[in-house]
Order: sequence, then C-alpha cells, then structure tokens
Amino acid sequence: MSTRVPPGTFAAAALIARKDLAIEFRTRSAFLAAIVFSLLAIVIFFFAWDATAVNAVDLAPGVLWVIFTFSGLLGLHRSFGVEEADRAIDALLASPVDREAVFLGKALANLLFVLGVQALAIPAVALFYNLPLSRVLGPLVGIAVLAAIGLVSVGTLFSAMAANTRLAELLLPVLALPFFVPIILPAAQSTARLLSGRPIAEAMSWLRILIAFDIVFVVACALAFPFTLED
Repeated sequence: MSTRVPPGTFAAAALIARKDLAIEFRTRSAFLAAIVFSLLAIVIFFFAWDATAVNAVDLAPGVLWVIFTFSGLLGLHRSFGVEEADRAIDALLASPVDREAVFLGKALANLLFVLGVQALAIPAVALFYNLPLSRVLGPLVGIAVLAAIGLVSVGTLFSAMAANTRLAELLLPVLALPFFVPIILPAAQSTARLLSGRPIAEAMSWLRILIAFDIVFVVACALAFPFTLED
C-alpha cells in the first residue's frame, strides 16, 4: 500500500502561495482596496504639492514609498486574517509541512501582491509628476523588488503575530512600521538619486544597505515564524 509523501518545503510554499492568490483572485477585495488607496494618495499628494517650492523629482520618491508602505499593509493584514474567521489556520498548521514552508508561501503571495500594487502605482506617480521614468525603469524595478522582499518578510511575520488579537488592524502597523524604516530609507534614497539623473554608482551604497537588511530580515523572520503560532 503506497503512502503519499508530504511535499518539500519549497513545493509546499508554492502550494500555499497559490492558495492565497486564488482566494485573492476570487474576491479581489484587498488588492482593489490597495489600488484605490494608492491612487487616492497620489491625487492628494499631487494637489497638496507646491511646484514652486519643491521639485517633482524631490517629492516623488517620498510619495512613492509612503504609498507602498501603507498600501502594502492592507495586503499583509489579509495574509492571515482571511484564515482566522473559521480557524482555517489550524488545518494549515496541522498539515504535514514545515512551518517555514507556511512562512515562505505566505511571504511569496504577499510579495506578488505588493509587486502588483507597485506595477500600477509607479506609472501613476510618473504620470502625475511627469517623471523621466523610461531611462531609470530597470534600476527602479530592481529597487522596488528588493524593497518588497524586505517589507513582506517583516510584514508576514508580524501579521501572524497580530492575527489572533482583537486589534489586529491597529497592532500590525504598530509592530511592523519601525522595522520598515531600514527598508524604506535606502529604497527612497536610491530612488531619489536615480530620478535626479545621477549615475547608479551613487546609489550603490544605499542598495547595499537595502540588500543587507533584506538578507537579515528574510533569515530572521523565517527562523522566528515557527514560534509565533500555537498548535
């Protein structure tokens, strides 16, 4: 009699990510909310902007990364909140997969969510602020991906910690935002240098900081995740 072998860590993570993305694709509630929030924030910042006082290339990086930070929180809260209503998380934890696979699967789904928001928000910011996006598009996409990796690593961990609390919507930003600073700061600084026309070599020191924090956060959050959920 044959027995089914449990999937490996990465195969299980891919299945969990696929499940989360399928749920979001059916409802689209969190993604649409993040897109609407991003567009509204862009419009508000644009009409509050005094072009005679601040240049567009000086303002746009801050606008871009503030939008990414708070719109990303909408998706990160959904990561575990969608399974708390009927305690589906218990079935996930009881499945024969490592908890590291649960973290990686959730983080992968969150990464694709954040990248989807970025894919729509970056052109919108470029359109409103008339930014020379074409000549820096490649490096800017790389910065966005690196920053998204750090954000979702921290956000996924704290989303799991806050999911069982009554005030998860408030607790998640309080826990996560201080840890977002080491990611957002180098991302904004390197973006500002690219948009101002400076060579990418001037942004490399900030990119090294961003990559270093990505590595630290991914490893630390993956190791800490198994201790955040009770059986």
